[in-house]
Amino acid sequence: SVSLDLALGVGGVPRGRIVEIYGPESSGKTTLTLHIVAEAQKAGGVAAFIDAEHALDVGYSRKLGVRTEDLLISQPDTGEQALEICEMLVRSGAIDVIVIDSVAALVPRAELEGEMGDQHMGLQARLMSQALRKLTATISKSQTTVIFINQIRMKIGVMFGNPETTTGGNAL
Repeated sequence: SVSLDLALGVGGVPRGRIVEIYGPESSGKTTLTLHIVAEAQKAGGVAAFIDAEHALDVGYSRKLGVRTEDLLISQPDTGEQALEICEMLVRSGAIDVIVIDSVAALVPRAELEGEMGDQHMGLQARLMSQALRKLTATISKSQTTVIFINQIRMKIGVMFGNPETTTGGNAL
């Protein structure tokens, strides 16, 4: 859309790249990605929405101009499953835009299968780092735009500097 182009200062989101859209809860991140999906569909593109949060509102998506009957929607159970689906879609070369909502919901299988209270430090960051190493070159070759939605979290005990951080480590 013209307003998004003006805000970004360029012609939309880049093709063949990984884009991270992050912000506080309920700040319009999913709405923005649905607008991007609608624009891609209007231009004749194919889009996929990997709904790791299991929270996609199909009615709302339609109101934003998304042709939901043409949108590939997946609701994976684990972070590994979500990233495998993303990799498969990218490798197909048939998808123009893939949205992953959200990094925070990409819970590793080991964490889901573990007991409450088990320590799983760094598992999600390792999962993201490994997936992005595998995906980056393929995304560039296929010219697929992959958009990760992420949330801002507060670092505990930060005295100096910005206490805000995003989930999933520094891979994105």
